[in-house]
Order: sequence, then C-alpha cells, then structure tokens
Amino acid sequence: MTALVTGGSRGIGRAIAERLARDGATVAFTYATNRPAADAVVARIHAEGGQAVALQAELGTHNDAEQLWAAFDAALPGAHVDVLVNNAGISCYADISALTEEDFDRVFAVNVRAPFFIVQHGLARIPDGGRIINISSGAARLALPGAIAYGSTKAALDTFTLNLAAQLGPRGITVNSLAPGITDTDMNAGWLHRDSEAESGAAALAALGRVGAPADIADIVAFLASDDARWMTGRVVDATGGAGL
Repeated sequence: MTALVTGGSRGIGRAIAERLARDGATVAFTYATNRPAADAVVARIHAEGGQAVALQAELGTHNDAEQLWAAFDAALPGAHVDVLVNNAGISCYADISALTEEDFDRVFAVNVRAPFFIVQHGLARIPDGGRIINISSGAARLALPGAIAYGSTKAALDTFTLNLAAQLGPRGITVNSLAPGITDTDMNAGWLHRDSEAESGAAALAALGRVGAPADIADIVAFLASDDARWMTGRVVDATGGAGL
C-alpha cells in the first residue's frame, strides 16, 4: 500500500504519516520549507522499520498540484496511491471586519484549491477501491467569527468530499472528511500553552474534557484508510471530542 499525505512534517500530518507507515504503507509526504523536520519524520519511520519519502511542495500556488505529482513520480516511479490524505492547511484568524483580500485568497488557495487540483491530477494514480481522506475541521460547523475564512474553507472541503464521493463511488473509491477540534500541535501551541487557563478553557469545550492529540486524529485516519471503512463514504467524521454538544 502506498499513501500520500500532504503537510506531513509536523503536527497532525506527521502523526498520520507515522501511523500509516506503522500499518505497512509506503508513505510519501509533503513539506513546505522545513527540510530538517521532514528528515526527522523520515528517520523516525525508517527507525521503526517503515518506508517513507519526503517531497518538497509549497501548496497554494498555481501549478502546485502538477509539481507535487512530478515530485511523487520522481521519488516513487510507477507507484499508484492507495490512500491520499489532504492534510496540509493554514489557519487564518481575523473576523470579517479585519480580513484582507490577500489573507482570504491565501487560505482558500492552500485549504481548498490545492486539495481540489491534487485530486484532479491524481485520479489516474488512485486505483479502484482507493481512499481519499480530507482533513477538515470542527470550525466548519461551529460559529467562530474570528476564524470566518478558515471555517469557510473547511466547509468548502466538506462539500468537495460529498461530491467526490458521489462521482468516485462507481470505482469503489471512498471519500471522507475528518474534522478535528482543538488539537495540541505547534500551530496551536502559541495560544494553547500561553497559561493554564487557556488550556483548561480549550479542554472544557470538548465533552470528553481534554484537548485532542495528533494521535487521536491519526488513529481515525487509519480506520478510514482501512478495509474496515469500505462501506463508508461521503461523510464528515467528527473528531472534536464532542465539541459544541
């Protein structure tokens, strides 16, 4: 089995890459600029007996999908992709009064346009019975005015999932979104670990009473990538620990 994970050098993406490798997949993952972090993921996977390759790919630019697939083909000639995980994404914290056009365009380019064209250019490489997993967010269903653009991108990704599932169903390809809540990653570390009140407040938002860990998300991805999830498609899987119940 071969898996491609975008944004796999840190946080949730790293946990996904490492979990799929432990499950026996040859994992290709992308990173934007931090080569040392990507090398560390490859080393960790190799140390555990797995196979991995890091692909430099700056998403959010025109022709990013073509460049990504060219890098994939060069690293793994002739390989197909059994599991595609569109994980790479950026945050954008501003309400409608403060959001700039530049920030709006950037967050949509990375979070929506890139997955769309990665799938478009990758369809010939995904065999019948394959898996596409889009990493969405609980922000798609919760009112968060300070992250209005980010939440909108994830809602768009969920609609993308729904339509892809309908189109690719005859090929046996399942397409699902996975929506994490607040997760303890370096992207959130600046505010999450600012003080004890910030972390306890974040934990209180979840019915399960804690902040999510990257492994919590990676384990659900592993299920969606497995044969056990063969009869599940077009769904948004909530992975917020019960936020907003």
